[in-house]
Amino acid sequence: MEGLTQIIVLLAVAVTVVAMFQRLRIPTSLGYLLVGVILGPYTAGPSLDRPELRALAEFGVVFLLFTIGLNYSLPQLAALRGQVFGHGTSQVVLTTIIVAVLMWLIGLPPAVSFVIGAVFAQSSSTVIASILGEQGELHTPHGRLGLALSVFQDVTAVPFIVIIPVLGIGVSATALTGALGWAMAKAVFAFLLVFFAGRWLLRPLFRFVTARRSPELFTLTVLLVALLAAWSTNYFGLSLAFGAFLGGMMLGETEFRHQVESSISPFRDVLLGLFFMGIGMLLDPAAIPDIWHWALLGALLMLVTKTVLVAALLRGSGFEALMSWRTGLILSVGGEFGLALIAIALTSNVLDATLGQVVLTTVLFAMIGGALLIRFNHAIASRFSKPAEQPALPEKVFPADEQTVLIAGYGRVGHTVAVLLKDRDIPFLAFDTDLARVMQGRRDGHQVLYGDASDPGLLRSIHVERAALIVVTVDDPPTAMRLVSIVRQTCPHVPVIARARDLKASAELRNAGAMHAFPEAIEASLRLGSLALELLNVPKEDVEGLVQGIRDWNYRPVIEPAEKA
Repeated sequence: MEGLTQIIVLLAVAVTVVAMFQRLRIPTSLGYLLVGVILGPYTAGPSLDRPELRALAEFGVVFLLFTIGLNYSLPQLAALRGQVFGHGTSQVVLTTIIVAVLMWLIGLPPAVSFVIGAVFAQSSSTVIASILGEQGELHTPHGRLGLALSVFQDVTAVPFIVIIPVLGIGVSATALTGALGWAMAKAVFAFLLVFFAGRWLLRPLFRFVTARRSPELFTLTVLLVALLAAWSTNYFGLSLAFGAFLGGMMLGETEFRHQVESSISPFRDVLLGLFFMGIGMLLDPAAIPDIWHWALLGALLMLVTKTVLVAALLRGSGFEALMSWRTGLILSVGGEFGLALIAIALTSNVLDATLGQVVLTTVLFAMIGGALLIRFNHAIASRFSKPAEQPALPEKVFPADEQTVLIAGYGRVGHTVAVLLKDRDIPFLAFDTDLARVMQGRRDGHQVLYGDASDPGLLRSIHVERAALIVVTVDDPPTAMRLVSIVRQTCPHVPVIARARDLKASAELRNAGAMHAFPEAIEASLRLGSLALELLNVPKEDVEGLVQGIRDWNYRPVIEPAEKA
């Protein structure tokens, strides 16, 4: 029962701290860090030490990178290649060199200086994605570029993972070059393996799974794909997160992307909390009084160096000042891969225990300070930008465009609505759980994706609050009711119109929050009756006024006489 008691204590402390942080509008990742400090081995009170929880926490990063990969398909990365690869490489190399030279000038050995420079060059994709997601900035230009650069940093950590251990044993330059070349060859092979397997297998696999119409089977398949992709790169000595990112990137090109993200988000969020707790447990508060000034100076050096360096690189490439500074502030945060490099350096005897604790505390301080810089990135960046400059607009992808319409269901009614919208060049996005309809819609040239539009996770992933209109055409009353209720609770400003089978269903949908809910049978009767009146030479204006009056009275003029009869 000891293990169960520890888990209960962990959940109780986590619920209390995270609720308090959310109430104060402080990033929840910092709350999880505090939980880790409270339950860590260096503080008084209960101490949580469960190896299985630490193992689970690692999968939080795996699922996060998998989700990030969903939003960075190969075409998108190809479009960003100059920005990501050029600026990403420059930032990592220059940060490592600048910090390493400064450390060498104050008297540290070259190997130690290099390790500290490599640690400082890393930024946390986990913290960045978590906070930007909370603030709704993941799909903004600065958010997408900052996150892409941080993911690229994770890839550049591979050479450091190879170099640092051999610094402790002093091998020759030839041996070091050979080890580094072998590691990069394995990285390329792992990328090609995941790429071709994803291109050939993932779409047919998910088409087969969705044909079963089982949410449980769909979720299991998503977990299998994410973990299998992570295992494939880990097998070749690379990080689990790198493989998960590649797997998500392959699925990001399919019509299943949003439903996949919705299915995996509950696992990701819980396990990410465990990951941040694990980082908090590494901090020894008792050591801080002796090293806090060095750790604070180191954190300031990391935050300032990366912010200024990234902003300068982007400004030099023609980006406007506001976006450059916002991206620099996003990338200033300390990184979990930096913590991994510290652990490798300690194991390899490149760093001693005292200096290791200083660098570790520096990174944790930089994660906390960087999280706050991300939280207030716009307000801070505005002080370094000209007043005339305005924030860049989000890219024209659903739901950033204010005129975009969400169609829930792509049956005969949804298809008709889509045709009318396309005829007027109004952008729309349709979802359906029938894969045959999805494929037909894509053949029609419409943007139709697989997914349950009443799934709260899917609605969050597409930012439904930015839609101009929601048209509910699903031929399933419970699904329609669920969708209308969710929209009314989460974004009541978005208008909703719906189809209904009969008057009862129409009334229920309107009560749930739909602006209009048209009963099909009665609407067909009204259409037939209005055509009859027009053929009998009744003026069209009179017919339209009569029909609209019946609708305005909730169809009572045509329902009540029938009920009395």
